[in-house]
Amino acid sequence: MSSSRSRTIRNVGAGVAFLMPNLLGFLVFTLVPLVFSMVLAFSNWDLKLHNQYKNNSIHFIGLDNFIRLINEPNFWKFLGNTLYLMLLMPFAIAASLIAAILLSKDLRGGSRRMWATLLLTAIMVGSLLLLMATGQGRSGMVIMMASLVASIFIGGALGGQTVYRTLFYIPNFTAGVATMLLWKHLFNPQSGPINSVLRGPLVSLTDVVRQSPSSLIQSGLWVSAGLIALGAWFGLRRLRKAWSDGDYGSNAVILSAVFLILPAVLAIFWSPVPLVGWVTLAATVCVTLWQLVIAIRGRDFHGRPWDGVGSSLMTATSLMSLQLVVLGLGIACYHLPAMAAVSDGLTPPNWLTDYDWAKPAMMLMGFWGAIGSNNMLLYLAALTNVPQELYEAADIDGATRLGKFWNITWPQLAPTTFFIVVMGVISGLQGGFEQARVMTQGGPAGSTTTLSYMIYSQGFEIGRLGYASAVSWMLFAMVLVITLFNWKFGNKYVND
Repeated sequence: MSSSRSRTIRNVGAGVAFLMPNLLGFLVFTLVPLVFSMVLAFSNWDLKLHNQYKNNSIHFIGLDNFIRLINEPNFWKFLGNTLYLMLLMPFAIAASLIAAILLSKDLRGGSRRMWATLLLTAIMVGSLLLLMATGQGRSGMVIMMASLVASIFIGGALGGQTVYRTLFYIPNFTAGVATMLLWKHLFNPQSGPINSVLRGPLVSLTDVVRQSPSSLIQSGLWVSAGLIALGAWFGLRRLRKAWSDGDYGSNAVILSAVFLILPAVLAIFWSPVPLVGWVTLAATVCVTLWQLVIAIRGRDFHGRPWDGVGSSLMTATSLMSLQLVVLGLGIACYHLPAMAAVSDGLTPPNWLTDYDWAKPAMMLMGFWGAIGSNNMLLYLAALTNVPQELYEAADIDGATRLGKFWNITWPQLAPTTFFIVVMGVISGLQGGFEQARVMTQGGPAGSTTTLSYMIYSQGFEIGRLGYASAVSWMLFAMVLVITLFNWKFGNKYVND
């Protein structure tokens, strides 16, 4: 054996020896459990039936677990919970982008601004001491929080970007369970700070609602119908223009239009007044036909059928989320007079113990965490790579700030946004377990149970290991299909 060959063998052996701990860890903790779970998905393993006290045998049952899963109503309910929580994603991405844009600016204030902020803080701290001295603890807490905000402004005036970036990102260093326990206390119906702050404004709102005609308050439902149709018009108009310019293909426009029309269809089932739902759908259909008639005139440029599907879907789903929020506010306005007519008037919600408020509470916590998340850091890094020459050329052309953002900043951020969307969809489909486990135990009545929590409850609480494995592989299949879809069409838009 030549010396060079023996040296090569020694080098390969040394490399394998260094890699062996990682390879063994992957083999023991990832690959073997993965293959084992796939085998379990086609078995009837149930810890209640197969244990040391019973002699039942584990046997192969084919696709029975998957057929049972598809026919189980709870699976579709928990899938709906998962998708409902994912409606937060467009707002979370927008919030992290806005935070990144603000933190990319020079926020160091001048001397007048700094001294005005110092004076404001001194007044707030003095007010806090006076209120605490007179026993107004709750008001003192509010003033103390306001003083904290003012102190943050002072830090920004003195330290500029560094202070704000540090403060925004600090919550990400806190353990997730600790943060969830904190929010669980914040959402406490009796002693939580959120409800303590809401009680005063709700009392005033109760008086306003009681003194106002019920028909005036309930007309908010009709206003929401108009806003839903307006949102559909705005989205369809943008789709039609992009289609005419050749940026979006026909298939991309049709698929995105379905999402814009969906809130109007849901209004028929969710609206307390069926007429409002049908009017909303009729107005949306008229808007759709209007844009279709304009599109029939022809296109200025032609493209491939699936061009721009990633961008069009992002626009459509974001508008759909806003339309659903408007629909929810309209329904709340309709029920507001009846809620204010009771003896206690309008009271803060029970949040995590209320079936209708548990998911919004978790979404509120998620929105808070998303503002200063890793997405903000990604956008900060991407903003520094936008060529300044593009902004200078836009200034020469007289472009507005909104025009520069929409035509320069946003297209330049497309690769980062694509990555954030793909990872957000994956984490959204797989997420929800920690929050449900720590804060609600999946309740009330399964309102916060997601697919990941269903896997845990079926496998480790009930003991149906085979069935839980089937759920996990079904979730994997959904994640794989959606990710491949995003990669095929969204990545094409980014590269273009």
